[in-house]
Amino acid sequence: MSLAEIQEVPTSNLILLTGTPGVGKTTFCHQVVLNALVTDKPIIYVTTEHGPAEVIGLLRERGMGESLPNALSFIDAFGETVGVTTPERPDTVNANCEDLNSISMAIAKVQEKIGRRDIFLAFDSLTSPYLFNEKEVFRFMRLCLAKFASEGNSVLALMDEGCGKEEDLGAMMSVADGILRMEAKDGSRIVNVVKHPKIRPTRIEVPIESERVGLLARIIDPGVLREVLRATMAGGETVLRREVGDFVNLFWPNFAHWSGMLWDPKRFPMMTYELNKEDGASIREIIPFFPWHLRLFIKLFMPKSFSKVKDMKKKWETLERRRPKERTGIMEYLASISKTDEHYFRLYESSDCWGFENVGTAMASYLPPTMFAGMIKGFEYWQGLERDWNAIETKCIGLGDPYCEIKLVPGEIDELRGSLEKDSSVIERIHEKLMHRLTGFLLDGKPLVERPRLGSDVNIHVVYHAMAFPALAGERYRMALRMGGAKSGSEVGKRLIEAGIKEDEAIKRVIDFMNYCKVGKVTVDETIRIKENCESQTKLWTTKIKEPSCFFTTGFLNGLFSAVKNQHVREVRCIAAGDPYCEWEIT
Repeated sequence: MSLAEIQEVPTSNLILLTGTPGVGKTTFCHQVVLNALVTDKPIIYVTTEHGPAEVIGLLRERGMGESLPNALSFIDAFGETVGVTTPERPDTVNANCEDLNSISMAIAKVQEKIGRRDIFLAFDSLTSPYLFNEKEVFRFMRLCLAKFASEGNSVLALMDEGCGKEEDLGAMMSVADGILRMEAKDGSRIVNVVKHPKIRPTRIEVPIESERVGLLARIIDPGVLREVLRATMAGGETVLRREVGDFVNLFWPNFAHWSGMLWDPKRFPMMTYELNKEDGASIREIIPFFPWHLRLFIKLFMPKSFSKVKDMKKKWETLERRRPKERTGIMEYLASISKTDEHYFRLYESSDCWGFENVGTAMASYLPPTMFAGMIKGFEYWQGLERDWNAIETKCIGLGDPYCEIKLVPGEIDELRGSLEKDSSVIERIHEKLMHRLTGFLLDGKPLVERPRLGSDVNIHVVYHAMAFPALAGERYRMALRMGGAKSGSEVGKRLIEAGIKEDEAIKRVIDFMNYCKVGKVTVDETIRIKENCESQTKLWTTKIKEPSCFFTTGFLNGLFSAVKNQHVREVRCIAAGDPYCEWEIT
């Protein structure tokens, strides 16, 4: 049995392709599309995670000719959902992931235009519609997709595992005529034929290349970095944002982080950990910009290795005194329980975890990889020793503990992946806690979050890690931030309307909330404008790609306006693109 044989979807059948995010389902789908093009079969491609242009680019990379075949039509359920403008195309009908009826109508419209049967429908993917309408997707599959297949067409629908309830995925499988399940193991992609109208259950294995996650797209301005280091180490608080200051309410980055996590609960936390660790290790590249006396101190008194307890204790206390004041937590080295190459730290009022008591999981995503594993790795590298470090929470507020504790060791930690990866039910519980706090603030003026000693704010550097850094890891994570923002904005809007708040008042309350959080200086008139927006890359660092980059904020605003006023927004100016502020038009 070859891979090509299962990449042919039989007529009058609905095949469901499942697997964890990033395992290769879209690549499989693209090959099925290319195979269908060879046979001159009309194709309807429903895209919910990219615009049609991105799909066309990927198809061309995999062998489709430059001239787009007339047989290929698109339903774009991505752009309108997240507030991204996609070029108007005669072969494309727009829809919205929030409204399954709009997708059904779009499929019927394109089908009528084609005017024949034996159409191949690729639905990539059901995950976003499910996360917006989980109670309706089973009905949509039965009344739209399965019905479409039964009329003499063929359908391949993709669905991520781990992004929803297992019983919901089981219900979807019950509708399908065939089930393919993909997984990645030991550098290979495995396709399991669980059920198929023409093929007996089998297993096919093909090699894959591992995904590279890194900060290569980041460009740091040396002059601004020196200014930031001088100010923060001296206790200064305003360097990058002169009007609103360099601190943001910690609710906002946590809101963005956990909204994005809904779309990729397995890979998103691992990606975040590795990216944050890499940033922490980049201290080796930042040390040359430290004040001369601090560079001399590091050179003369920093140990080559941080293995021994006495060295870690002495140097950590020194580093903690000189560490920029980010208000991320109150840290203490636990020398009494630490030993050679196994160090423990206690963390009070962690900005990652505060407000998430007893949610059933360890919460920290920023401090363990960045300030512990990454930074220690970077300091050792500066002293000529190259070895990897890792950090894991052994206690956490999210697990019901009164504080957080972190274990730091060189080398691998077997339990690390299990600690970071999340079950979708846990993420939904965290998301609901955030939504409860936010609606309480918007409706009754209840506090968002407040720590006894450190207060509610964290440095904008923490915001970069939650919102800007994931966007450097690839389109999958940019999509997760966009869709997470759209879902959260829509949910906020619907809750305000259901509570009896009028449309204009609902918008005003959310804008006031954003200003309260110090997201930036937010104003709404004919457009939405945010000066000094915390999500957009500031003058400290930029990226090689100069384009609008406020992925979560755009999704959030679009979801809000869609739910409250049936309007859509798109970002037309952005600090990241060289503009003086970020701006969104309302249509």
